[in-house]
Amino acid sequence: MPRQSLFAMKFAQIYPLYVQKAERKNRTAQEVDAVIGWLTGYDAAGLRQQIAAGADLKTFFEQAPAMNPHRALIRGVVCGVRVEEIEDELMRNIRYLDKLVDELARGKALEKILRRPLE
Repeated sequence: MPRQSLFAMKFAQIYPLYVQKAERKNRTAQEVDAVIGWLTGYDAAGLRQQIAAGADLKTFFEQAPAMNPHRALIRGVVCGVRVEEIEDELMRNIRYLDKLVDELARGKALEKILRRPLE
């Protein structure tokens, strides 16, 4: 899929797919919301507002209240590409979210998904 068409996809179209993926593996929509909130800073009301407004992915990430500075700790492969090597910031943020939901669906503990830097 070309980048521009991915960026123009409505978050409201993608969000239920994330929830379905998680629920198939006995995870909850609240856990999906938690990983989205950790990454973007959206609370439940802000997330619902973006969905209701029909925000596309570009707008969703541009209007994110506070992108987590520790998101760079997310490593791994999504769609055959290492997320840490993606140059385009918006695409990298989209793939970070994909990776977090993948980890949730694979049964990884929420505490481990929400990475903490070494202190």
